[in-house]
Amino acid sequence: MDATAAGIRLASAVVAPLIKKLLRTEGAGAGLVDRPRRISSYVSWREKRDLDAADLRELADDLVREALRAAGERPLPPGDEAGVATALAATLHALGDLTLSDMEAVRLGPEAFARRLRAAAPDPGLSRDAELFHDRLVELACLHILDFFSRRSTFVAATLVEQSKLHAETIAKVDELLTRLPRQDGRDTAFEERYLAYVARRHNALTIFGLDLPPDSTRWPLDAAYVSLEATAPAPGTRSAEAVTAAPAPYFLPAEQLLADRPRTLLRGEAGSGKTTLIQWLAVTAARGTRGGPVPYVLPLRTLTRHGERLPTPGSFLGSTGSPLADEAPEGWEGRVLRDGRALLLVDGIDEIPETERARARDWLTDLITAFPGNRWLVTSRPSAVRHDWLAGEGFVEVALTPMSRAHVRTFVERWHAAAEAPADHAERLLDSLRAKPDLARLTGNPLLCGMICALHRERRGFLPTGRKELYAAALTMLLDRRDRERGLRLPSLAEEPQLQLLQRLAHWLNRNGRTEMDRSRAEALIGDALPAVPAARVLGEASGVYQHFLERTGLLRAPTVGTVEFVHRTFQDYLGARSALDEGGLGELTRHADDDQWEDVIRMAVALGRPRERTAILNDLLVRGSHRALLLAYTCLEEAAELEPELREDVLTAARTLVPPTSGPAAAALGRVGPLILEVLPGPGDVASTEQARLTVIAAGGVGSDRAIPFLARYADHPSPAVQEELCRLWPRFDAVEYAEEVLARMHPAPLSLTIESDERLAALSGFTGPPGLFIRQDVSRGALARFLRRQPVAELTLDHFSGGSDAEFLREHGSLRRLVIRYWPALCDLGGLHGLPLEEVSLFLGNGQEAGSATASWPRLRSLRLAGEAGQWSFRCLHPTAPIQQIEVENAPGDLAGLGRLRSLRRLELGHDWRPEGPAAWAELSQLEQLEELAVHDAALEGLLADARLPALRTLRLYGEDELTPELQEKLALRFPDTEVEPYTLVFEQ
Repeated sequence: MDATAAGIRLASAVVAPLIKKLLRTEGAGAGLVDRPRRISSYVSWREKRDLDAADLRELADDLVREALRAAGERPLPPGDEAGVATALAATLHALGDLTLSDMEAVRLGPEAFARRLRAAAPDPGLSRDAELFHDRLVELACLHILDFFSRRSTFVAATLVEQSKLHAETIAKVDELLTRLPRQDGRDTAFEERYLAYVARRHNALTIFGLDLPPDSTRWPLDAAYVSLEATAPAPGTRSAEAVTAAPAPYFLPAEQLLADRPRTLLRGEAGSGKTTLIQWLAVTAARGTRGGPVPYVLPLRTLTRHGERLPTPGSFLGSTGSPLADEAPEGWEGRVLRDGRALLLVDGIDEIPETERARARDWLTDLITAFPGNRWLVTSRPSAVRHDWLAGEGFVEVALTPMSRAHVRTFVERWHAAAEAPADHAERLLDSLRAKPDLARLTGNPLLCGMICALHRERRGFLPTGRKELYAAALTMLLDRRDRERGLRLPSLAEEPQLQLLQRLAHWLNRNGRTEMDRSRAEALIGDALPAVPAARVLGEASGVYQHFLERTGLLRAPTVGTVEFVHRTFQDYLGARSALDEGGLGELTRHADDDQWEDVIRMAVALGRPRERTAILNDLLVRGSHRALLLAYTCLEEAAELEPELREDVLTAARTLVPPTSGPAAAALGRVGPLILEVLPGPGDVASTEQARLTVIAAGGVGSDRAIPFLARYADHPSPAVQEELCRLWPRFDAVEYAEEVLARMHPAPLSLTIESDERLAALSGFTGPPGLFIRQDVSRGALARFLRRQPVAELTLDHFSGGSDAEFLREHGSLRRLVIRYWPALCDLGGLHGLPLEEVSLFLGNGQEAGSATASWPRLRSLRLAGEAGQWSFRCLHPTAPIQQIEVENAPGDLAGLGRLRSLRRLELGHDWRPEGPAAWAELSQLEQLEELAVHDAALEGLLADARLPALRTLRLYGEDELTPELQEKLALRFPDTEVEPYTLVFEQ
């Protein structure tokens, strides 16, 4: 051991024998009789006189002499040696005075132990250089003394005994502490159960306009009210290569399933489209889930930023939303839930905070996601509130709520009338009325407006308004006047108009300040300021009495917390805010906000409510502004303008034509939200310059949400682009099933090859086609319905997804037009006999019952592509038709010997599965016969054999399943062996 720590280069062979003389030897054992083992019991000049004062001085002289002989610059001036040796002997003698135990000394370490030793010795009285030299020698000695202690058998045994004693004492103390404090995990579990029960109760109700439920309540149980809406989302499982070159094609799915495959989702939807209801449903569903499941946090941004406050940290989630359980949560509980990745964070209403605060909200979200990455997030917004890639950097997938289909509307209407305990025929009478009034029926795609129409139909005994403006006006009349009067309540009577005058002051203040919620004190102050101008309202008392009347009797206001108030829905705020802006003559204020999404509906309502002169002024201002959003808003307003100069209408139409065809997905969606009016300016198939323009035009028309778009879409039925055809197929659920099938799908040429069927009714709605179509059959389609359809209509492609059609495939036997078959999952399928002899060219089978697939695959002479996943029985490459022109094979469980593979000389692409390993040289011999093979996927564990034994002259792409990066040596070997081959990770093959 070199004493480098002491600053002197002196070998242990020199120092150790000298230091050993200081200490006496001991026998074996733990030394328990002489506990504690003090250092004084080890020194040689105590009980055993092995070393006296003269010997100690001689030892010090030897240490000084050896240190001065060490290589390097002399550390002492001549003549100081004797003084250092005298001081060193005195310091070492102080070892006998230390009360430390050997274990305590070892724990201190050599430097700290040397300081304790010097402190116990007399002042050496040396010069500066001599004192430094002395201190280094003391540290050197201490290093060897401690080494001596640590090597003693008594030290090791005594240390173990001491540690056992300390452990026992620690355990006893911890046990005592736990008896005094409740276990944290127990407190968390108990509180979490209370919190989840609270969430399930708190959010399990909806506000229903114009509907009184016993006892005199407008709260409707969510279980009875919820209608499963749909959303468009990028399809999961798309190939990465496709994702690089083009945006993933969207598809429809139930909105409540959004987070199943998309843990971070930004949901866009119009006002009243059901965003908040969906959040309630997700919260309640999670709260009722299994123990240890997701813990929901409902975070309405309008409440969190009511006064521009700093957005909350996890520890204040409950307090900032006004939960009565906030003070009962165990300290740090929210953070523990987030760290465990069990949180479901439902952030509602990016559009309901001022635009200036949205960047701060995004930073808040980013910080939370960075700190707690493993949780699920749903953020909601109106479509135009934030740009389309607002949260893309954080891994969010954007989806959009679609308008309610006719089936959804029927379900909603029936449930509404059941809750209202209305006569059985009232729901059917309303549905008949909606079929007779297409313009009004278009509004029912919005759950909020659909509920209002139901209420008005009931209150007005079947009489329905004709448009959006009339609908809002009639709803306000019902809520402010007719309800209490017709129920005969003995309350102070106040006409509708004075109430509107006061309410619109509140709405206008909220709009001006970019809010949807205000303090009660602010609301009462605004009412109080307006009362002198509205004396009729004094029948209700002072400002506080008027406020209480609005809150309790009208159903237009609600109090999310004790001290705050908001309109029951943003649409009423926009309508009343538009009335106030017109009354004040603030047309310039309206149009100055044309590019602010929060003012879009306010401006539209102002055009609907305004007089012709006011409409003209608003539209002219929008045209002058000239921004994309202003022009689109002006065009949208045409639908609201009952009277308008023809010249101005033409100017707006001319400006709108500059927006078509749309240039992006968001632009197409924005055009679709205009409604049927946009169909007047959208280009036909002969007026678009590219396939992409045609596809985006179809998206815009499909977003109209009215069957009036069907004739326009039918014009694109024979467009040759597969992308346009796929878009037309995806739009089918938005329209009447039969009409769309007859007018669009039946006219598509070539016949559609990606038609999704989700029910027997939709399958029955299909009529003829220009050729055999391709169908994607989902799990709710029955075997009988599919068999009946196939008897009358040949198909070219068929995908069965989670099909529950019995144990055999006999209904497919002799289906001579079938060229492509995909069975994603058919759990009961055991017998593949019905597939024998089919003219199949592409087949993908996921087999789960050990089916023997060999005889089926051997009967397909036209097969070009085969994918086998799951358990395929005793299948091998010999189980293929000898003349089949196979170019592509993917096998999840390929046989190790690859027997029969070599005869497939036309093969271009081969994937052997993650678990495949070669069984001897024969496997490589089979593979080497594939002289045209261009793509190969294997596990990197098979690379050594591939490099050594395979000969693949045409190989251009090698994909690897392994998770580890290749070593530089392997990379070099691959480059030498296959110089023209690109090596890729398996993730570029499939992401499923």
